[in-house]
Amino acid sequence: MRETSTGDQKQLLLIDDDPNLILLVRDYLEFRGYQVLTAENGREALEVLEHTIPDMIICDVMMPEMDGYSLVEHVRQDARTSWIPVLFLSAKGQSADRVKGLNKGADVYMVKPFEPEELVAQVESSLKQASRLIHHQNSRNLDAEPIFQNVPVDVQLTPTELKVVQFVAQGMANREIADELNVSQRTVESHVSNMLGKTNLHNRTELARWAIENRMV
Repeated sequence: MRETSTGDQKQLLLIDDDPNLILLVRDYLEFRGYQVLTAENGREALEVLEHTIPDMIICDVMMPEMDGYSLVEHVRQDARTSWIPVLFLSAKGQSADRVKGLNKGADVYMVKPFEPEELVAQVESSLKQASRLIHHQNSRNLDAEPIFQNVPVDVQLTPTELKVVQFVAQGMANREIADELNVSQRTVESHVSNMLGKTNLHNRTELARWAIENRMV
């Protein structure tokens, strides 16, 4: 899952349209041993996430181009990034604002101004929790019977099959996929059957998991 971390150094993505806050928080976090990437708004952050998967995202809420709410929705909808802990920074400190931020998908909500030590403590706590969850998931995967051991390493899908398996991985039924691709349901069923034959998998659930783990989605 990790793509860019160097050794054990944790990588954070810091997003805020205030250059002074970016400078201060980045310097403080780097002093504490973190590698910090920065972006000025949500849209710029999505561009960073296209080629980098950080260990955590620290994000302002109110920003131009794309605010924190929209960004975290994109992050949670992408299988590559959905697991990343997100910490919201906001000048809005009312209870309703906190609830909204957490309901949108943030793991932590901090109000500006904040103490740097508290920020570091929240970052460390979130990273430890994420590490425990990943370790737990990996342990479950090791205990579970592997389903991909017989899948050929050189599976070649046609462009249409790739589209179909992406929809399957998103949980769409064959009928919904047929409507999306403007083909018959029987055609979709044929593509799914062909892919099951190519991969030696047994059902759509295994096919969906295989597609997600091979980052086809």
